[in-house]
Amino acid sequence: MQVHLFDGTYELFRAWFGAPPAEHRGREVGAARVVLRSLGGLLARGGITHAGVAYDHVIESFRNDLFPHYKTGEGLDPRLVSQFELAERCAAALGLRVWPMIEFEADDAIATAAARAAANPAVERVVIAAVDKDMCQCVIGDRVVCWDRWKDVYLNEAAVIEKHGVPPASIPDLLGLVGDTADGIPGLPGWGKSSAAKVLTAWKHVAQIPDDHATWNVAVRGADKLAATLRANRADAALYTTLATLRTDCPIACSLDDLHWKGPDRAALPAILDELGLPAETIRY
Repeated sequence: MQVHLFDGTYELFRAWFGAPPAEHRGREVGAARVVLRSLGGLLARGGITHAGVAYDHVIESFRNDLFPHYKTGEGLDPRLVSQFELAERCAAALGLRVWPMIEFEADDAIATAAARAAANPAVERVVIAAVDKDMCQCVIGDRVVCWDRWKDVYLNEAAVIEKHGVPPASIPDLLGLVGDTADGIPGLPGWGKSSAAKVLTAWKHVAQIPDDHATWNVAVRGADKLAATLRANRADAALYTTLATLRTDCPIACSLDDLHWKGPDRAALPAILDELGLPAETIRY
């Protein structure tokens, strides 16, 4: 069997920025409509037997306690924020296991579910339907892969290395050095993706990179300056790497029984369709 894991927050944001607004009964519902149709259409095609979807119920998480400049919900359109809980209920009405995350992030829930599913010999493959580069750290050979379902492109471990220059285990270190603007991680001055990938290919993790660039055993332009920056900012680099490292210990229900998709909730689905102002035949099974 395969396990499919969806980044509900990404689905909602993509819908919000990709579709026109729509109101029903005085409430903005446009993005939630798109999420319901999109996930519902995918499930109706068949082939998905075990699945879960994670949402950031709130944007802030434990990472904001570690680093105040980490991403927040400040500046988000209230019409988008108002659909967070609605989108969660849409996924639940479709019969999906839903994880609304507060202390942890949606990505942490996906990482947790992926790790547990991958450890189960009954699972043939785990498919993470997410495009964020930090999710690539979850990839394991051909067993756990990332899937851009709009482009229908899969990233296995070889593809992650080809795309990012480092294996999955080094993705958090790469983001720690170069930063991740989407999450508010600044990275270290002067460290670019190419130089970081070359050094991490040799040393794998930031903590293992020697202070003396002469011992790096890789040809990197400006290695002396990069080494000096790292020496002076090791604490920051360690913090940024921690921020980029997904947790796999979230207290979520993600056993195979929990993830078994048995079809939509026959009571909840008509109610959510009515709440969204969609006809009953929008979702067919």
